[in-house]
Parts: sequence; structure tokens; C-alpha cells
Amino acid sequence: MESRANRATNAANVGHSGGVEAFAFSPDGRTLASGSRDITVKIWDANTGLELRTLSGHSSWVYSVAFSPDGRTLASGSRDGQVRLWDATR
Repeated sequence: MESRANRATNAANVGHSGGVEAFAFSPDGRTLASGSRDITVKIWDANTGLELRTLSGHSSWVYSVAFSPDGRTLASGSRDGQVRLWDATR
């Protein structure tokens, strides 16, 4: 049986058009964020592997993603030198 983590990370690897550089699970484990060389951040349902949102705004590879302890904010870091904060609740 495929684990929830494997299902979600496999979806993320297929769902980006560039290599995936970073993964982070939300504190409650319900969502997964991924950052990619395609300069996007994607949020996934960790149980089903379905893409919930695509976040655009970086101009270079996204190499780090992290949820705040309450899971309401997602931070992403990029080769463009920016750290962006996203509302992870939408």
C-alpha cells in the first residue's frame, strides 16, 4: 500500500514542469507544499495527491518551502534572492 507521503510527493514530482527542489508538510499533515525549478510553489492535498493551488511570484528556482507552526502561512525561498510569504489557508 502506497503511503500518504509517497502519494503526495509523487504527485508533486509529476505536477511541476521542472525539478522539485523542496517539500514541506503542513503541521497537521493534511497538505504538502513543493518548490520547483519551474519557479512555482504548489500546494497539494497530502491524502489524495491532488493539486490545490499554484503560487507564482518568484523569478527563479524555488529551493525552500516551510509552513509556519500554525500552518496558516507558507514561506518560500528562491534563487531570485526573495523570501515570499503566502496565505496557506485559501
